[in-house]
Amino acid sequence: MLPLLLAGFGTGLSLIVAIGSQNAFLLQQGLRGGAVAPLVVICAVSDLVLIGLGVSGIGAVLERWPTAIGVIAVGGGLFLLGYGALAARRALRPSVMTVGEERTPLRKAVLACVAFTWLNPHVYLDTVLLLGSVAVAHGDGRWLFGAGAGIASAVWFSALGFGAKRLAGVFAKPMAWRVLDVVIAVTMTALGVGMLLSRVRGG
Repeated sequence: MLPLLLAGFGTGLSLIVAIGSQNAFLLQQGLRGGAVAPLVVICAVSDLVLIGLGVSGIGAVLERWPTAIGVIAVGGGLFLLGYGALAARRALRPSVMTVGEERTPLRKAVLACVAFTWLNPHVYLDTVLLLGSVAVAHGDGRWLFGAGAGIASAVWFSALGFGAKRLAGVFAKPMAWRVLDVVIAVTMTALGVGMLLSRVRGG
């Protein structure tokens, strides 16, 4: 039982801990001092649902419906490009960015978090297809493996969202916000362009 949980935990963590749109957004919101608890719950529960779908074997069905991934890629790509542009604009005005100021209204933050999570085709590829296929290979122990991956997701998003406040001292300087927004702008733009190009190449 424990080996399967640990295997799922390690695999899930290796897929989640990466510079991506969802992680960058959650870190940013945590630094701004907003209400991150709802965002952490959205990220963790969404991952849990997607992992469950993958473990149940629905990944095989999704592979036969590439049009769905294509539509998600276009919508997600455009969304990320727009958010990247906003981050780039903020990077040009670092003097107004200080910890605790310009908090995103909760409703907007929740909607953005949902978009970052469900409009990202990589989420489906990583959780439903990749993680799901690894879990299914464990046979009857696939649900324990999936549970381990779900725990990893909850631990990571909690650490990222609530732990961001510990960096408040660093981000008391405008230049730190400029660097963060530049990283976010580059990340979002690169991911957005990548999604759109993958759709064009895929026809």
